[in-house]
Amino acid sequence: MTTTKKDVQFINISETEGGESSTDGEKEENGKSKKNGDIKTQESSEKTDAQILLAATLVLDAKRGRNINFKTEEKFVRSYLFYHSWYLRWGLYAFITLDLSLAFIEKPAVSFEAPYWATILLEILCLVFFVFRFCHAAYVEQTSSFWKDTKHLIVLGTIILTVLDIICYIIWSQVAPDTNPVRWSRPLRPLFIINFSDGKQVRRAFRNIRRTVPEIMNVLILFFLSVLLFALLALKLFSKRSSLEYPNGDPYFKNYWDCIWDLYVLVTTANNPDVMMPAYDYSNWFALFFIAYVIVCLYIFMSIVLAAIYNNYKKNLKNEIRTSVYSKRRKLNRAFEILKDKVGSQYVITQETWNRLMKKILPTKSQQQLDLLLRILDSDGDNVLKKTQFINLSDLLHVELTEVTDRQTFLEHKIPSIYNHKVSKAIRWLVRTRGFRWSFDFLIFVNAFFIAFDLDDADMFFLIFFSLEILLKLYTFGPKGFITRFWNVFDVLVIGSAVLASIVEISIGASSEEFRTLDVLLVLRVMRLIKLFGSIQRFKVIIMTIVNIGPSILTYGGVIFVFYYFYAIIGMEVFGNKIHFYGYNGTDLDPLKKHCGNPKLENSNFYNNHYCNNNFNNILKAFVVLFELTVVNQWHVLSSGFVIVTHKAARVYFFCFHLTCVVIVLNIFTAFILEAFILEYSLQKQPRLESVVEAKIKELGLGIGLKPVTPVKPKNDTIELVENEEEPDGISNEPEDDSDTESIPDLSLEQGLRFHLKKRSRKKVEVLLHQMFEGEIDAEDEGPENEDYEPRKRRLTLETV
Repeated sequence: MTTTKKDVQFINISETEGGESSTDGEKEENGKSKKNGDIKTQESSEKTDAQILLAATLVLDAKRGRNINFKTEEKFVRSYLFYHSWYLRWGLYAFITLDLSLAFIEKPAVSFEAPYWATILLEILCLVFFVFRFCHAAYVEQTSSFWKDTKHLIVLGTIILTVLDIICYIIWSQVAPDTNPVRWSRPLRPLFIINFSDGKQVRRAFRNIRRTVPEIMNVLILFFLSVLLFALLALKLFSKRSSLEYPNGDPYFKNYWDCIWDLYVLVTTANNPDVMMPAYDYSNWFALFFIAYVIVCLYIFMSIVLAAIYNNYKKNLKNEIRTSVYSKRRKLNRAFEILKDKVGSQYVITQETWNRLMKKILPTKSQQQLDLLLRILDSDGDNVLKKTQFINLSDLLHVELTEVTDRQTFLEHKIPSIYNHKVSKAIRWLVRTRGFRWSFDFLIFVNAFFIAFDLDDADMFFLIFFSLEILLKLYTFGPKGFITRFWNVFDVLVIGSAVLASIVEISIGASSEEFRTLDVLLVLRVMRLIKLFGSIQRFKVIIMTIVNIGPSILTYGGVIFVFYYFYAIIGMEVFGNKIHFYGYNGTDLDPLKKHCGNPKLENSNFYNNHYCNNNFNNILKAFVVLFELTVVNQWHVLSSGFVIVTHKAARVYFFCFHLTCVVIVLNIFTAFILEAFILEYSLQKQPRLESVVEAKIKELGLGIGLKPVTPVKPKNDTIELVENEEEPDGISNEPEDDSDTESIPDLSLEQGLRFHLKKRSRKKVEVLLHQMFEGEIDAEDEGPENEDYEPRKRRLTLETV
C-alpha cells in the first residue's frame, strides 16, 4: 500500500538544519525486494513541482555562494528566483553607477553642472529602485533573519538619511541659496555597493577589514603612545632653542600638536631627512633621537602592524571559507531532505527525481547530458544518489560540459567540405605547432629591436604579419575558442587599433610628427613577450599568482573606490574652490590668480612645488589627490596646502585617510598577496588538487584528451565513452605553458559528451581554498548552527599545503 501526501508541507530552512523533515519521516516503508543482493526498493512518494523548485533553488544557491534565508512557500521561492534574475541584478548595478556618477554633474561639477533639481530627480529615481530592491528582499527572506541582518538596516538607514538630506537641501536652497547649501548624505552613496546582497565580494572584503581592525588595535594603541612619547621628548629637546627653524622659516617643534604631526609624517618617511636636518645642523648628537624614533616606530611597530594584519587576515580568511563551505553543505543537504526517498534501509534520490530536478537547474541540457551528470556522481553505479554523493553536485555544475556540436567551429558548421579539406587541415595543423608560435614570438623580438632603434620603415611589415597571425588563429580555433585566451583578445585590440590608426593616418595624410599612434600600439604588442616568461619555471609562480589574483584585485579595487569616493566627497565640501590652477608665470597672471588663487599660499612649499593643480574642485581631481596621498611621497606637502587655506584641524582628514587606506586597507591587500603567493608556490610543489567530481571524471576518461582509467560500459543509455582514445592535438601531460595556440585543443577530434577540466593554474584562489578545506571535514558535517562561531581547535590542512 502506497501513501502519497497531497498537501505538501514545505521545509523551512531555519527549521531543518542538520535534520530530516517531518514530511519525509512520515513515509511508509512499503515496497518490493530483489534477489541476489540487489537493492531492496520502496515505492516513493511523488514529489510535487513546488518541492522540485525549492530543491533546485537550494542547489543554485549552493553553486553561486548565496546565503539568504528565504521563505520556502512556492510563491516566495518564485519571487526569490526573480529577485536574483540577471536583469534585476544588472539593473541594480546600473542604478548604483548612476547614483555614484551624479557627483560628476553636481556642484562642483567636472565640466557640465546640472541644475540641482535635475540631479535630485535622478537620485530619487535611484532611491525608488533601491526601495523596490529592499522591499523585494524583505518579501522573500524570513522576517526573523531579515531584520537581524546589518546590511539591510544600513541600506534602509542610508535611504532614509538621503531622503532627509534631499528635503533639507531643497528647503535650504530656497530659503538661503547664497549660504552654500551642503548635500551631507553624498558620502554615504558607496554604502549601497557594500550592503546590497549582490555586492557580496566587496562586502566580504569589508567584513574582513572590520574583523581585523579590533585585533590590531592593541598594536596601533602602543604605536600611537610611542609617537606621543617621542613627540613629548621632541618638544622638550627643540622648542626652547629659538635658533631652530625650517629653511622656509616655519617654526620647528614649537608646540605639541605640531610635534605629533611631524613625527607621524616621519613614520611614513615622506619628510625624511628634512625634519631632522635643522636639529642635526645644530648638533650632530640630535641624530640619535630621530634614528631611535625611526627604528622603534617605523621598523618595529609598523612591521608588527603588518604581521598582526597578516595573521588576522589568515584567520578571518579561514573562517570565511569555512562558513562558505558549511553554508553550501547545508543547502545541498536540505535539498536532499526534500528530494529523498526510502530505498531499502537508506534514503536516496532516485533517477526520476534527479531528472526532474536537473530540468529545473539546467533546462537547456539534453537528457543524455543529465544522465552523464548522474553517472559522475553515482560512484556505486546503482542509478540513485546518496547524500554523500549528492553534496558534490555544486562542484559538478562548475565543470563545463560540451557536446560534439558545441565543439564545432563556425566555419566547420557552415562550410564543412571546405573546412575539412586536406589543405585546410594542413593549415590548421601548422597553426597548432610550436614552430608557428615560436616564429611569431621571434618576430615580436625583432619588432622590439626595430622599435628600440627607431627603425620605422618596417612597421607596416610587422603589422601585416601580426594581422595574418590573428586571421589564421581565428580560422583554426573559431571565434569561441579564439577569445578564450587573454593574449588573443589583447592582440585583436592592439593590432586592430593599429590597423585603424594606419588607415586614418593614410587617409588624412598625417606626418610622422603629427600622428604617431601606430608606434604606441605596436609597442603594446611587444608586451606579449611577458607570456614567454610565464613558461620559465622560476618566473611561473609570480606570473600565475598575478593571473589568479586578478579577480580579487578588482574586489580590493572596489574597496579602495568606496573609501576614495567617501573621502573625495568630504574633501570637495571642505576644500573645494580653495585652491585653483592658473599657471605659475607670476608676472603675466592677474593678482587674484597668483599663488593658486589664494594669497595664503605665497612662499609655501605647496606653491613652490607647483602643486596648484592638485585640488578638490571636482571629483576627478579629488581622486587624483587621494591617489597621490596613497602613494605617500610628499603627502605632507600636499596636505600642508589645504591646512594653510583652511585650519590645522584639516590634518585630521589627511590623518584618517592615511590610517584607513594606507595603514589598514593596503596592508590587508598586502596580506592577501602574500597568502596568494604562498598558496600558488605551495601548489607548484604539490600534486594537482582536485575535487571528488574531477577525480571521477578522470577515472571515467570523460575529460577532453583523457582516457578512462578503467573501461566503463554504458548502461541503458546512449552516452558514448570512447575507450583507448588517443589524445587530440595540443593535449599532453606536460605542464600548461599558457600558449595561445597549442593549449587550445582540437576539440573536433573528440567524440560524444566531454568535460573541460580546469588546469590548476586556472583555478581561482577561493575555489582552491574551498577544495582544500572540504578535505578536512566529514561528508555529513554541516558545521555548527551559529555561523558566527569561533574556530574549533583542529589541525587545518590549509597550514600544510
